[in-house]
Amino acid sequence: MRITLAYGKTGLPLTLPDTAAVTVVQPRYLPGLPDPASAVRAALRAPIGAPPLRECARATDRVGIVFSDITRPTPSALLLPLIRDELAHVPDEQIVLFNATGTHRANTDAELRAMLGDEVVERYRIVQHDADNAGSHVSIGTTTSGNEIRIEREFTDCDVRILTGFIEPHFFAGFSGGGKAVMPGLAALETVQRNHSARNMDDPRARWGITRGNPVWEEVVEAAAMASPTFLLNVTLNRDKQITGVFAGDWRQAHDEGCAFVRDTAMMPVEAPFDIVISTNSGFPLDLNLYQSVKGMSAAVQVVKPGGSIIMAAECWDGIPTGSAYGRLLADAPDLETLLSTIRAPGFAHPEMWQAQIHALIALHADIFFYSHNLTETQLRGALLTPCASIEATVADLLRRYGDDARICVLPEGPQTVPYVVS
Repeated sequence: MRITLAYGKTGLPLTLPDTAAVTVVQPRYLPGLPDPASAVRAALRAPIGAPPLRECARATDRVGIVFSDITRPTPSALLLPLIRDELAHVPDEQIVLFNATGTHRANTDAELRAMLGDEVVERYRIVQHDADNAGSHVSIGTTTSGNEIRIEREFTDCDVRILTGFIEPHFFAGFSGGGKAVMPGLAALETVQRNHSARNMDDPRARWGITRGNPVWEEVVEAAAMASPTFLLNVTLNRDKQITGVFAGDWRQAHDEGCAFVRDTAMMPVEAPFDIVISTNSGFPLDLNLYQSVKGMSAAVQVVKPGGSIIMAAECWDGIPTGSAYGRLLADAPDLETLLSTIRAPGFAHPEMWQAQIHALIALHADIFFYSHNLTETQLRGALLTPCASIEATVADLLRRYGDDARICVLPEGPQTVPYVVS
């Protein structure tokens, strides 16, 4: 059997034994919309639960538009100019673009131009959110759980606040998009850390496709509401990164409709767990580093047997990334158990601890073999993973371990598909 895995920009061919019991799980494929620009324009003019976008801003208003960073494939180069067309009555100098980096690094000029297009970068002021810059955030309230919500001050100062993004299942928030553009997108580090706490990460409801009752998502909605978003534009994408759906209008109603759409196309049932699961991180740009690739591991662990094996393929052109807080947490831990106990210790707070926690939980459930031509064996072993030089050779070794009747699952699009075992 030959399969192409989503890996980097070009894909990764994989050959599995014809004698093996292989199940390929991927989203129900939807073709891209024939005229995505027209579909977006129509959604902005006839939105869900809100007035048309052009009626949401006066010529004298200061308008803030939030866009996704390099770790997301949101087609911002298409979306932002279409939003601008609807706001033609607002002068350029009154429009500010906010890069919702969350706790990620700032994007380079070349990355911004690739994401937004040269004209947008040169025409508008862009604020790259920095979660560590305490002075750039302002408190806008406290959630029911006691989390003080501190958000990018300039964004809260805007008269009109527009959120953009794309919707896919999310491994601990339920779904991406929606209010996540505000928190964690534009939130202070301490705010994000409290939301992404060890307690919340351990909650069984903080999982793929779950929003109601999910402590992470419930607080995201509560925090975003404090920022009073004016309008939302979210899209859904297929494996070719083509737009399959457009959801615009009231930031909660439009996002809810988008989540229902994604749940129907991306959540896939299987009858029983597998001995071996091969996963990816959906290719470029999502598989840029090991940190992001935890999502692909998390998709795989949903359907792997306890004590089974996950083979993860991700290009990781951005490394772990080098010098990241996540990488330091992994490198400083002698083993997975110590890593978890450190993170769960009362009062412990560390940037990106949530990613290390989920990483450890997955690795304690199943062995993880990691394929990447950009990460060295030393880097992978330091991250408490087993290097994989050849996926085919690793599969052959594992079939000898588990026996001829071993079952293999392949998630060629990684977390674009979220498999689950039918109970």
